[in-house]
Amino acid sequence: MNTMPMVALVGNPNAGKSALFNALTGARQKVGNYPGVTVERKSGRLALPDGRPLELVDLPGTYSLDPVSPDEAVTRDVILGTQAGERLPSALVIVVDATNLDNHLRFALQLIALGLPTVLALNMIDMAERDGLRIDVARLAAELGIPVIPTVAVRRKGIDDLVMALAAAVGSVVAVRPGTAPEMDLVALQRQARTISIAATIEEHGVRRASHMIDRVALHPIAGPIILASLMFVMFQAVFAWSEAPVGWIEQLVVALQNLISANMPDNFLRGLIVEGAIGGVGAVVVFLPQILILFLFILILEASGYMVRAAFLMDRLMARVGLSGRAFIPLLSSFACAIPGIMATRTIDDPRDRLTTILIAPLMTCSARLPVYAVIIAAFIPDRTVGGIFGLQGLVLFGLYMGGIVGALGAALLLRSTVMRGASHGFLMEMPKYQMPILRDVILGLWQRALIFLKRAGTIIMASTVILWLLLTFPQPPAGSHEPPIDYSIAGRIANAIEPAVRPIGFNRDIALALIPAMAAREVAVSALGTVYSIQGGDENQQQHSLVDRLRGQWPLPTALAFLVWFVFAPQCISTIAVVRRETNGWKWPAFMMGYLFALAYLAAGATFWLATALGL
Repeated sequence: MNTMPMVALVGNPNAGKSALFNALTGARQKVGNYPGVTVERKSGRLALPDGRPLELVDLPGTYSLDPVSPDEAVTRDVILGTQAGERLPSALVIVVDATNLDNHLRFALQLIALGLPTVLALNMIDMAERDGLRIDVARLAAELGIPVIPTVAVRRKGIDDLVMALAAAVGSVVAVRPGTAPEMDLVALQRQARTISIAATIEEHGVRRASHMIDRVALHPIAGPIILASLMFVMFQAVFAWSEAPVGWIEQLVVALQNLISANMPDNFLRGLIVEGAIGGVGAVVVFLPQILILFLFILILEASGYMVRAAFLMDRLMARVGLSGRAFIPLLSSFACAIPGIMATRTIDDPRDRLTTILIAPLMTCSARLPVYAVIIAAFIPDRTVGGIFGLQGLVLFGLYMGGIVGALGAALLLRSTVMRGASHGFLMEMPKYQMPILRDVILGLWQRALIFLKRAGTIIMASTVILWLLLTFPQPPAGSHEPPIDYSIAGRIANAIEPAVRPIGFNRDIALALIPAMAAREVAVSALGTVYSIQGGDENQQQHSLVDRLRGQWPLPTALAFLVWFVFAPQCISTIAVVRRETNGWKWPAFMMGYLFALAYLAAGATFWLATALGL
């Protein structure tokens, strides 16, 4: 039987535990797995000043004794003495980050309440002092009731003092009953940790003080959500206001390219394919690149500045009310760019119900592929005028569409968590980074990468879809002398005529039915499909040179345009997304469920919009 004292090194992730472990044990380490799990176990030997040996175990980082992952469960079980093959620790060394004291003290208070002999290593004290933070170590020790040793693990500062304190702790005699952790409210713990942190802080200035002053407003329960909503509102106003000129330049370039091809090629099948199919279809989507880049400019700046994590914190309060863990926020936030990486990011969610719910609602987040659809319909049917003399009506509508997706996702989550995904949800803890100025080079690089992704998509999926659609719209051609419109005689026209009765009750016509089919490949293909349809129907060549926005005006009544927008808020029209859901859920059951409820939701919401707008005389 091993009688050597065992000391557990424990703390939050990124507190510097591994560096401290290496400084204490040096080369006297061994690595293996804990019994029964594939979680790495690092242990090492440490000689105390009186010659006594002890075993030091570096436990996986965790935020609380309420585990949400196998790593965190191992940490809890070792500390409580319930891990198979492990004995109760003789003492604990809690490692906390001195630059993030209030957050790290929350877990420390849980550990101290267990009653084990404990020493706190106040690590990265040099980084705290560099940031203008001075901590009264004696006051902190008095508040916690345990020894506190300032350390800089990477430079081996404070190691000797820590070993001396550890020797005293291991030699103490206490009666500890292993098994369960005391019940503690995380909110109350956070308040207590914050109180102790303030009491032990002698001086705070520079970036830390500025960050805390900003957070008092940015994270305020009333002011915080108002600021977040205002930022989103300004972002959507800018999407239209700032993009008008560059969109016009790209439209002129597309028209010039079409004119160049038309002037230098005979009027034949190949010219029609290039001018109407390839250039017309792809150009109808590419013109909205400036709006996508403006949207991502805001997102990149908010991420780089440190505000995006604050937005996650603010949204977590709302998400908890619909049964979702705050861990779902980052995947859902990623889904604003594209649902595919958002769905893949749900792998970080350990609770299977939370993860599956997040996967099923991720397509409701308004991805960048929807923006071209929204932009062309809003520009064609929503007047470019101000509301209240300040706000642009087009930006207001775009803001409403994004909010509709968010509200729809939260409503779907509440319904799912109340029915098929019923079960308790875990809390969510997060650390706030310091505010900082975004690096211009990184922002430009991010925009460049987003532009390349969009243009690659336009040159592959969108071009292939529009060329195929153009062929289906062109062939077969009506026989000579036939009075039937060519589009009705074509393969695509016949398919659309068959689908139209199903979508007519919600205000959609044949042209819309035709656009919905290729949009299954990618949502923005709906724009190129409409561009191809109205290019073929355009009549004379001058009419075909008009932008899609100009050609759409007057084609649909306003209720139909509004219903079309609402349809794209909810409909899961992306084959790639469906394929990823199938892969992440290991079957077709949940992708089929997702498609079914989203299509039903899209149909009902579009229908309700059309009927209400019609009743109001719009």
